[in-house]
Amino acid sequence: MTDRTQGAGGGSTGAVGAKGPDELRQQIERTRSQLGDTVEELAAKADVKGRAKARAADLKDKAGALTVQLRSTAAQAGHRVQEKTAQAGHRVQEKTAEAGHRVQEKTAEAGHRAQLTAQRAGHTTGDSVRRPVSGAVEVCRRHPRQLMIVGAVGAAALVAGLLARRRGSGCH
Repeated sequence: MTDRTQGAGGGSTGAVGAKGPDELRQQIERTRSQLGDTVEELAAKADVKGRAKARAADLKDKAGALTVQLRSTAAQAGHRVQEKTAQAGHRVQEKTAEAGHRVQEKTAEAGHRAQLTAQRAGHTTGDSVRRPVSGAVEVCRRHPRQLMIVGAVGAAALVAGLLARRRGSGCH
């Protein structure tokens, strides 16, 4: 009697008959083991819920790793931005200080120029006023009588003006 079984490649092979009951038991045990493995593989493939849980766990692990990586990258970017902002702030502070010093120097120079101009103007004005006044003082020294007469006439004119004004306003 020839017995045919299916081989591992899917084709049928002629079964070699067992030479004794022990050999037949070993063949049956091997076949049972192979069938058990096949059934386990098929059961694992058919367990959609289990496979979905395993896939979800894998994705969760990957998401966790990606989150850690993104946080690290964001922290590094934050530090770089902070450093660049600090550097820019220092540059602005330096430029502002330099500009302040330049303004201060220009203001001091303008102040000195104004002071020199005022001093020159004071000397010029002093000379132009001093000359005529000293000339008038010299004339008054040479002619004191004429000065007294002019003073008396001026005083009389002042008194006459005050009296005329008083009479015109109606006060007695």
